[in-house]
Amino acid sequence: MLSRKGLIPDDYLLTRLAEDVQQPKFKASKARKARFVAKNGTCNVAHTNIREQGRFLQDVFTTLVDLKWLHTLIIFTMSFLCSWLLFAMVWWLIAFAHGDLDQKGDDFVPCVTDIHSFSSAFLFSIEVQVTIGFGGRMVTEECLSAIVVLIIQNIVGLLINAIMLGCIFMKTAQANRRAETLIFSKHAVISIRNNKLCFMIRLGDLRKSMIISATVRMQVVRRTTTSEGEVVPLDQIDIHMDNPVGTNGIFLVVPLIICHVIDKDSPLYELSPLDLQNNEIEVVVVLEGVVETTGITTQARTSYLSEEILWGQRFVPTISEEEGMYAVDYSKFGNTVRVATPSCSAKKLDEKGGIARFKLQEHATPRPSRKKRWVNLPVE
Repeated sequence: MLSRKGLIPDDYLLTRLAEDVQQPKFKASKARKARFVAKNGTCNVAHTNIREQGRFLQDVFTTLVDLKWLHTLIIFTMSFLCSWLLFAMVWWLIAFAHGDLDQKGDDFVPCVTDIHSFSSAFLFSIEVQVTIGFGGRMVTEECLSAIVVLIIQNIVGLLINAIMLGCIFMKTAQANRRAETLIFSKHAVISIRNNKLCFMIRLGDLRKSMIISATVRMQVVRRTTTSEGEVVPLDQIDIHMDNPVGTNGIFLVVPLIICHVIDKDSPLYELSPLDLQNNEIEVVVVLEGVVETTGITTQARTSYLSEEILWGQRFVPTISEEEGMYAVDYSKFGNTVRVATPSCSAKKLDEKGGIARFKLQEHATPRPSRKKRWVNLPVE
């Protein structure tokens, strides 16, 4: 509304949050491509017809950690209840075999004092395994078998405690929980940066505790056909990135723009805006690093489909200096601004003289106003 009235020029008109921005649709009836990686990082892959189910039991601890919380709590409860009931039966059998259940005189020494029924044997089993002594029941020196069972139950109880408590701790301290505060821009952009056509995304960390040795890598996932005619439905192609700090690791203190230069080695080299919408490609972004507070390696993932890549836009700055310190405005995290960008592929751009010719044609175009124009290089 403001731009129509001329109050704000188009070159400074910000779009809405990138979550709401939509690229022009070239094919309205195009079926939506299934994601390989969802926006929240989960992999959209279903494993079916697995016949060797026994392999999961060979790594019981990892299987327990991977289970849902409801199943884990059920196994946690049943493991203690079953062990208590099993040893309660053993204590009751020892008392029954020694005759402790019958009323004897004062000179009779039982294996375990004050066991008169299965209920009392169950209570004694709980007292032994959780090391709670109420003072009424105890093992005497009368029966060697009772001493052996006492030792075995203590060892079994320690093993159950170690496995179950370790499983609960690992589920609560999983690395993917830390990844919840690692955010990506919902849309990627393609525009000119440092005289090169670049593919860019923005990522940030909402916590003050840092991600140490953070690295970012990208892959293009698409359907390809080999020269022999073999169809690869999910061909994963690594793409090179220019990190902001010029090294393999990034210093993720403030939101950073991760840039991929679309050159001859890039899988996006031959794609124009029209080709980008017509080709079913998906760009997967993976951020890995070590959590500073726990030392656990974490990984955050997201992906961008063709319709989520905005051609001819760039991210607006989010960092400002206020009162001697830098402030980050996360309300602008997904905001983009429209910039002049050639509407042809990087390959055609190189064939037609590169960015220099594009800028020359841009300056040579008559401008009736200060608004930035879209300059389209001839595409053969």
